[in-house]
Amino acid sequence: MTTRSRTRVKVCCISSVDEAQLAIDLGADALGLVGAMPSGPGVVADGLAATIARRVPPPVATFMLTSEITTDGILAHHSRVLANTIQLVDAVPATTYTQLRQALPMVKLVQVIHVIDERSIAEALAAVANGADALLLDSGNPNLTVKELGGTGRVHNWQVSRAIVDQSPVPVFLAGGLNPINARTAIEQVRPFGLDICSGVRTNGHLDADKLRAFMDQVNG
Repeated sequence: MTTRSRTRVKVCCISSVDEAQLAIDLGADALGLVGAMPSGPGVVADGLAATIARRVPPPVATFMLTSEITTDGILAHHSRVLANTIQLVDAVPATTYTQLRQALPMVKLVQVIHVIDERSIAEALAAVANGADALLLDSGNPNLTVKELGGTGRVHNWQVSRAIVDQSPVPVFLAGGLNPINARTAIEQVRPFGLDICSGVRTNGHLDADKLRAFMDQVNG
């Protein structure tokens, strides 16, 4: 019988070097640095994001969350932050992946899929076919007048997420409304490569060591 690999954890909405170090000390595999967004929490200035990214040691990954949808806009954002992973929180043209890969061959591309209904499955598989290195399933709604592109604190339909995990040839992270109480259930029901957590391990907007420790205990339990 094969042993399933451990579930990775990405701690998002990192707002300081101290928060980054706390997350790393408690076992985070990746950190999320949120760029300018139309809505949602956790945004940090690009200069601060760059400072945090420089201080993060390998093999911890740094994810730059960008709402830019043009190749030039994404590249300009990355040049200011220099994270080793770009998290595209909105849909981009199919050609964008190839253009980003040519410009930044060493940087990983993670496409966010906002799981709304079964149509999200086809959207996810198309992103992989176009060149995404990984997927991140979240609970936003890019169809609203003011787009929700993450940080909603809502749980979406995990049955759809499980279908994406089962069909995806690339790693899939699960986000949206996760916390120490539902982390183990999320792993068992969705079987993702990793979990992505923001508000569920924060108190008054600040990363809470006790909550993150409890979350990690559930993930690794």
